This record gives sequence, C-alpha cells and structure tokens, in this order.
Amino acid sequence: MRAVIQRVSQARVSIDGDVIGSVGRGFAILLGVGRGDGEEQVERLWSKIFKMRIFEDADGKTNLSLADVGGEVLVVSQFTLYASCRRGNRPSFTDAGAPDEAKRLYEAFVARARKDVPRVETGEFGAMMEVSLVNDGPFTIVLDTDEL
Repeated sequence: MRAVIQRVSQARVSIDGDVIGSVGRGFAILLGVGRGDGEEQVERLWSKIFKMRIFEDADGKTNLSLADVGGEVLVVSQFTLYASCRRGNRPSFTDAGAPDEAKRLYEAFVARARKDVPRVETGEFGAMMEVSLVNDGPFTIVLDTDEL
C-alpha cells in the first residue's frame, strides 16, 4: 500500500464541479492499493500516518501529530501510485490491486482513520476527480508499506 501525505491548510475533491469532500488543516492523502495488500497494510500505514509528527510546535519544530493539532483528513484513491515506467513511455499498472479488492481496502483504510479522527472526508473510488489543496510548507511524505 502506498500513500502520498501532504500537510495542508485546506483540501477538497470535486466530481463534475461538485465538491464531494473538503477539509481544513490536516492531511490530504492519496492512497494506492497494490497487489497482495491486505488488512495488515491498512493498519500499518494508518498507524504510521496518524502518529507522524509533522506539524510545528510553539518553537517551530515539527513535533506535533495530527491528533495534537485536531487535524482533519481527506483520503482520495489513486491507483496510479503503482505506475511502472520501466519499459517504454506508457505506464503499466499491473502492480496495482484488482479494483474490487482495492476498493475494499480503501474503504477499510477510511474506516480505520475515522476511528481516530473526527473528520475524514473522501473522494469517490474509481471516479475521475479534481483535487485542490493548499500544501502547508510545502510538506509532503511518501510512504510504502513494503518499506515500513
């Protein structure tokens, strides 16, 4: 499972011009599910994200977690995080999870996040979406459960 986590002051996701999810201060998470991922990866990835201390404290040091700042979360599915460009110029997505299983694990990740965070908004799995955000920093972290 892979995630691109951006510390944001605001973020939103739209479909056909209609905002379907928006958050204030917190994280915008682009989430990709790979072949072979399961519940263990959901738990490991969320646990790492939730505990990351990437918000500034009173001294300006990145020392505070999402919970410490009362942050919100926007989660958007993005299978393209599993793109491989090793051969040719057209990306291959064979390492991405099968759509039905990827959707199940995406929903499991969102449900897990909602246990810890009062406001978790989402995109729509499989839809063409527009994501807008203000990256606070900028501060962006890329995580892969194969490396955690």
